[in-house]
Amino acid sequence: MSHIFDALQRSEFEQSGSDIPAPAVATELLQAAERKAAVERGTVVEREMFPERQAEAEPPSVAEQPRDAAVDQFSQFQSLRVLVPPQGKLVALTEQESLAAEKFRFLGVRLRQVRQSRPLKKVLITSTIPQEGKSMVAANLACTLARRTQQKTLLMDGDLRRPSLAQLFGVGMVPGITEWLQGESGPVSSIYRLEDPGLWILPAGNCHRNPLELMQSGKLPALMDQLSTWFDWIIMDSPPVLPLGDTSIWMRLADGILLVTRQGSTEKQQLQRGLEAIEKSKLIGALLNSAVAANHSDYYQRYAAPSASAQDVPIKSN
Repeated sequence: MSHIFDALQRSEFEQSGSDIPAPAVATELLQAAERKAAVERGTVVEREMFPERQAEAEPPSVAEQPRDAAVDQFSQFQSLRVLVPPQGKLVALTEQESLAAEKFRFLGVRLRQVRQSRPLKKVLITSTIPQEGKSMVAANLACTLARRTQQKTLLMDGDLRRPSLAQLFGVGMVPGITEWLQGESGPVSSIYRLEDPGLWILPAGNCHRNPLELMQSGKLPALMDQLSTWFDWIIMDSPPVLPLGDTSIWMRLADGILLVTRQGSTEKQQLQRGLEAIEKSKLIGALLNSAVAANHSDYYQRYAAPSASAQDVPIKSN
C-alpha cells in the first residue's frame, strides 16, 4: 500500500512542480494517516489495552468485509435452472443475433460509458405507468451485462406488489426480498444463481399485504450496502413512478435511473410527470419501448406484441 501512496504522491508533486519528498517521508505520512484512521475507529486502543477482546469480537458485516471475503458467499448461493420459451421476452438469451438483442448490447455499452465519468453500479429501471415493459428491459439488460462484461451482475425485483422477474426466467416462486425484510431469510439464502445467463437474481418473493410499510422498515439501505460489495452491476426493477410511492424508496438507493416508456401507450403528460418525479442528477436517460422504425418495419412487427416486446431502445441522455 505504501508503494501506491508513494506513486500517487510523486504524481501530485510532479504536476505541481514541487520537489518530491523522500520515500521515507511519504511512508511516515502514510503510517501517520493509517494510525489516525485506526484511532478514530477505536481499533488501536482496543488492540493495545484489550487484546483478549479480539477473539471475542463479532465478525464484520458483509458491507465491511473486503471484496475477497465475498468470494465464499458466491459458493453458498443456490443455483436455479432457467426455463425460457424460445419466443419469449428474453431476446438477450434466446435470440442473441437479433436486432432487439443488439439494442440491449448498445444500452450496456452506453452504461459503461456513463460509468467512466460517474459512480454507477446500482441502476434502477422504472416506468411512468404499468405495462410499459420495464421488467423486460431490466431482465434483458442484466443478461447483456452479465454476458458481455464478465462481471458479477445481480438482477433485483423491487416490485413487491406485482413481481414478474422470477416468472420471466421460469424459476417459480422462491423466497426473496420480502422474506429478507421480514427476517425469515438472509441475503445469501435469498439470492440465486442463474447458470445460463450467468447472473444472479434476488426475486421479490411472496407478495406482502403492505409492501410500502415493509420497505420503510429501514433495512433496505443495509441490504444494498451488502450487495454493493459483492456485485459489479445491480439492476433494480421497481414499480412505476406515478401510481405508487414504493419507487421513491428505490430511487434514493440507486446510483442512476432509466425511465421506460412505450410508444402508443405513454401519454405526454404522464411522461412529463414521470420525469418530474425523478431526481435529475440520477436520471441517466429515457428508453422508448415498442418503437417502430421505417426501415425495420417488418422486423419490429414481430416484437410489437406484449409477449415479445423488445423493440428499439433509443437513449436520451442528459
